[in-house]
Amino acid sequence: VQLVESGGGLVQPGGSLRLSCAASGFTFSRYVMRWYRQAPGKERELVARISSAGDSTNYSDSMKGRFTISRDNVKNMVYLQMNNLKPEDTAVYYCYAGYLSNDYWGQGTQVTVSL
Repeated sequence: VQLVESGGGLVQPGGSLRLSCAASGFTFSRYVMRWYRQAPGKERELVARISSAGDSTNYSDSMKGRFTISRDNVKNMVYLQMNNLKPEDTAVYYCYAGYLSNDYWGQGTQVTVSL
């Protein structure tokens, strides 16, 4: 089982990034997918969630209107489009897959928002 995130990097405030998570080794279309993030010295927090079919999404309040989660069940990919980024969005972003008692995490990708 693998979840491999990509797309992180350094971006200026107000900029955009698109994170990707490539899944393999499990039946991707059965799994709810989530993005979490963890800033230095802070607890890991939920960013966004998408249902297994991709027809339902949820966002933490601070991300609503700026972030969009999506998935492609053919390519076994999940994405996080992040717009109007703020310095407080700086964190390591993690991809998560969950189904019944199974859950998997990726290694994370660093997002840094700074001038």
